[in-house]
Amino acid sequence: MPGTVLLLAASPVGRGRLVDAASVLPVLAAVPPAVLSGTDTATVVELADPLEPQAVLTRLRAAAASPGPLTVFITGQLQLDRREHLPHLALARTTPATVRYTALPWHWLREELRLRPEGTTTLVADLHADAESWEQLRTRPLDSGRNIAVYGRIAPPPSRRTVAAPAYMKAVATILRSGHRPPLEELHRRALARPAEEGGGTDLVLTAQRPAPIDPHTAITACVRSGRHGDADALAARWEQAALLAHGAASEDALHWAEVRADLAMLAGDAVRSCRSWLSVAATRLAMGQTPDAPAVEAAADRAHHQWGQIQDPVQARELGAALAELRARVPGRRRGALDHVRRQLQQLQVQLQTQN
Repeated sequence: MPGTVLLLAASPVGRGRLVDAASVLPVLAAVPPAVLSGTDTATVVELADPLEPQAVLTRLRAAAASPGPLTVFITGQLQLDRREHLPHLALARTTPATVRYTALPWHWLREELRLRPEGTTTLVADLHADAESWEQLRTRPLDSGRNIAVYGRIAPPPSRRTVAAPAYMKAVATILRSGHRPPLEELHRRALARPAEEGGGTDLVLTAQRPAPIDPHTAITACVRSGRHGDADALAARWEQAALLAHGAASEDALHWAEVRADLAMLAGDAVRSCRSWLSVAATRLAMGQTPDAPAVEAAADRAHHQWGQIQDPVQARELGAALAELRARVPGRRRGALDHVRRQLQQLQVQLQTQN
C-alpha cells in the first residue's frame, strides 16, 4: 500500500529562533519518497517554516486520513504558552508572547493521529526546547499519543545568540540518502550517536513507543474503511459501556470512547449525532471541573462547532445551535468571534424557518 510522508520544519523568524529547522529539508527532500516511507511508493508533503497553525493542522489532518503507512518528520523548537504552559511547536511568526495563537499546540498532533490503526504511524522528531520548556520536559515527558512509534531527541536551548543545527535529523537524512532504510530502531540509534559525537549528551531521547498487543481501534478503523459505519459505532459503543460501568461517565476512559463515537459519526456523515456528542463531551468535562481553556474542552467545543456547520436540517441546526451558543459563551476557543458566528447563523436560521412557515 502506498505510504504518506509529512516533512515539517518550523522555527520563528528573528531573535527567537533556536534552531535552523528548514536547513534539513533539502537533505530530506533528496531522499527517495519510498525510502522515507518504507513503502514501495509514497506521497511526500513538505511544510517549510509555515506561518499559520491552522494551515499546518489542515495538512496534518489530510495526512492522518491517508489509508497507508504515515511517517511524520518534525524539526523545530518547543515553547510553552503563558496561560496553560502547554508545549507548542513554534512557527515562523511565534514570539514568547504569542505562542498560544501563532504556534501549533503539540496536543493537536496527538489528537489528529489518535484514530489511526496501530502500527501504521511513525513520528521522527528533532526538537530544541527553550529554557522554560526544557525545565518542564525534564519532569513531564512530551506526550505524542499511545498508538504511534516515536523516535528522536529533544535538545536543550543553545548558547545565547546561537542558532543550533538539527543534527539528529540531518543524520537521519544522511543515512537514508544511501537508498537503504534500516529498521527504525537502528536508524534512531545511528542518528542519535552523531549529535553525541558533536558534543551533546544532555539531550532527552524520544525512544520508540511500541503500540499495545491488541487494540479495538484497529478493528474500528477496519470497519470504517470498509464502509461498515454501523459496526464501527456498535463496537465503540460496547467499549464505551464497559468504561462507564468500570470507571463512570466522568472518567477519561469513558470520555475517550465518547469522543471516538463522535468522530465515527462525523466519518459516517451524521453531523447531527457528531455535534450532539461533542456538545455532551464538552459539558461533561466542564462539569468535572476542567477549565474552559483546557485543551480537551476547547477541542470538543471546536469540533461541535464544525459539525454544527455541516447540519442541513434547519430545525435540528437551530436546536443544537442554541446549545452550542451556551457552550461558546463559556468556551470561546482560540478562534476569535466563534460565539458571534453562532449567533449570526441562528438569526439566519430563524429567518429561514419563518419564511418556510
